[in-house]
Amino acid sequence: MEMDNAQNIRKHKIKFPEISSRSWEHPADRAALTTLRKVPGLDLLLQKLIGATTERSIRLVSLASAVRVTERQFGKVSLLFDEACGILDVKQKPELFVSQSPFLNAGAIGVERPFIVLNSSLLDSLNEEELLAVMAHELGHCLSGHVLYKTLLALLIRFSVFASNIPLGNASIIAIIAALREWDRKSELSADRAEILVVQDPNVSYALLMKMAGGRHIEQMDYNEFFLQAAEYEKGGTILDGVFKLLNLIGQTHPFPVIRLTELKGWVDSGAYGKILAGEYVRRDQEKNASARDDIRDAADQYKEDINNSQDPLAETLRNAATNMGETAGEMGKKAKEVFDSIFGNGGKK
Repeated sequence: MEMDNAQNIRKHKIKFPEISSRSWEHPADRAALTTLRKVPGLDLLLQKLIGATTERSIRLVSLASAVRVTERQFGKVSLLFDEACGILDVKQKPELFVSQSPFLNAGAIGVERPFIVLNSSLLDSLNEEELLAVMAHELGHCLSGHVLYKTLLALLIRFSVFASNIPLGNASIIAIIAALREWDRKSELSADRAEILVVQDPNVSYALLMKMAGGRHIEQMDYNEFFLQAAEYEKGGTILDGVFKLLNLIGQTHPFPVIRLTELKGWVDSGAYGKILAGEYVRRDQEKNASARDDIRDAADQYKEDINNSQDPLAETLRNAATNMGETAGEMGKKAKEVFDSIFGNGGKK
């Protein structure tokens, strides 16, 4: 790890007492989670099933083949992890492991006793703040409860192989998987926001995404060029390019780095990031007031806004087609909400 001087006093960071994960969640992520949680017994069933099987099995693998981070093992990493947990006011700190791997990656596993695994290559390629960002990203997943539904998605993908022999069964499973994959990608955007709230320097997260795309040699990369590259991807070029971009996303667990870069910068520029830093955020005791109907409306509005603001030629064609058909922006929003309702639940009714 490209560590700063361990003796230096780390710069003062703002802490967020009692912050709710709703403060940073992407609207589409939050709406899907709220609706799924309202399915009677689903959370409890998944927690018991996954906690008693998948979570315990993978934790035993990590305990046997990785190194658990403590004050006496990877002590500097432990201090950084404590910092991230303190900023996000984590009540029950997950276990943290370092696993030998050449790939730049990390993951959060478990629901009853969640834990985080860092690939050892991260320690070789990232500086302190970037490693802090990775751990904060995974904490964001834990705090939002993403791991439970990510595991559900993995189980459904496995089940779809067996469902192929059931008439119409596979088609239904594929539709659910496609919807959950879309949610899964949005959950990564939420975790990126949790990450930036911890490092409290957007350039750290931008540099991390550049390293994820091009490797550790950040000194040979340029922020402006990478943003220009992201803009070129966004504009596409032709309608066919827009179609290819959609097809390329199918099956991806994460949005591409340039998409995450654009989304994160957009969130910062919108003022939402600054408001949280100023203390304007949802507290945990306010979560009970959450409305699935409002969340689904917000998600539909976000999708509509994304389409309206997109410079992609395919999105422009869709906007023009909607206009030619006499479809107003409000009607587009209603249709988006109807689609979201049909996929994720009962329209947000309590």
